[in-house]
Amino acid sequence: QVQLVESGGGLVQPGGSLRLDCAASGSIFRIYAMGWYRQAPGKQRELVAITSDGPTNYADSVKGRFTISRDNAKNTVYLQMNSLKPEDTAVYYCNADAESYSDYRRDYWGQGTQVTVSS
Repeated sequence: QVQLVESGGGLVQPGGSLRLDCAASGSIFRIYAMGWYRQAPGKQRELVAITSDGPTNYADSVKGRFTISRDNAKNTVYLQMNSLKPEDTAVYYCNADAESYSDYRRDYWGQGTQVTVSS
């Protein structure tokens, strides 16, 4: 199995910055992609950013403000969020498309971390 642990959420004023970290651990055979999703109250979960061996993809709403990066040696993905807006308020979830030594390739999810942008 693969476990994902997120950190870095919190309360920030509009225009501020936060960085989210997500570390994967467990019996990891290979991680194909890692990314971040978010879910605001009353809305569906949406993709924020994802990185793999291919191109990095961002939601249109965060392009130019958020940057995703990955440290393969540490099995960790980061989301640097700048110029935050109140509409970025949501629970942010880490996702990994991964294969473990004990399971087939599938999606794994973190527990979620709250990001609140408010003055």
